[in-house]
Amino acid sequence: MPKSHGSKGRFRKLVTLVSLGLLAAALVKELRTPKGEREWHGSLGPVPYDLRPPTPARLKAAYWNPDDPRLFPPRPAGVGWAVNVGRLVHR
Repeated sequence: MPKSHGSKGRFRKLVTLVSLGLLAAALVKELRTPKGEREWHGSLGPVPYDLRPPTPARLKAAYWNPDDPRLFPPRPAGVGWAVNVGRLVHR
């Protein structure tokens, strides 16, 4: 993989580090929760996370849901937001 140079490369590294930090924080949050109470999804302040394996229904609801008014719903797996292409196309 070629090295990234300049401000774009630094920005990508920063986004990657922040994403990994949020993922680690989500894991720590869930592992500190008593075993029977873990849900493996929630939020870290305003940032949503979902550590469960994605299902076809959750993938569709996040990436193709023209009835959802949100353009950026929570990701069906991982940390952050998805882009609801269905909403974008039907605007």
